[in-house]
Amino acid sequence: MKELKGTQKKYLRGLAHNLNPAAFIGQKGITQTLLEEIDKALEATELIKVKFNDYKEKDLKNSLTEEIAKATKSNIAGMVGHVVILYRQNRDVEKQQIRLP
Repeated sequence: MKELKGTQKKYLRGLAHNLNPAAFIGQKGITQTLLEEIDKALEATELIKVKFNDYKEKDLKNSLTEEIAKATKSNIAGMVGHVVILYRQNRDVEKQQIRLP
């Protein structure tokens, strides 16, 4: 998992604009089920949104986002309000849907 450049993050945020959240983080926080759901969504589409329902503090959201990215081996493309955008390139070259600039 290599770090995304600024222009790549901006490109991914633009692509994610019309997406609906693939997962929601509620009272229970990060669970194994949630991580599996995020992992499956990343495998299917490479780019997803995750929405925080019960966490409003920015520092807490940042730490939870880092934990999710590390657990799913994904990159953080950005955070807008209570929504975080995650990206993970598909390992199979033929299934890759997004070409980064």
